[in-house]
Amino acid sequence: MKQQDIDQMSIAQRASAETPKFFLKLRNIGLALAGISAALLASPVALPAIITTIASYMGVAATVASAVSQVAVKG
Repeated sequence: MKQQDIDQMSIAQRASAETPKFFLKLRNIGLALAGISAALLASPVALPAIITTIASYMGVAATVASAVSQVAVKG
C-alpha cells in the first residue's frame, strides 16, 4: 500500500485493514491487561488504595495501547 493511500484512510478503513504482527500482539496484551484491571477494580473485597490506583492507570494505558495498535496499518 502506498504512503499516500495510508495517509488518506479513514479510522474505519484503518481498523479493518491488515495489522502488522507486532501490533496484533501488543493489542492482545493490552486487552488482557485491561481485563485484569477491570477485574481488580470490580473486586468485591476492599483492596489497598495503591492496588486500585495502579489498576486504574494500567487500565487506561492498556486501553490506549489496544486502540492505537488496532489502527496501525501494514504499509
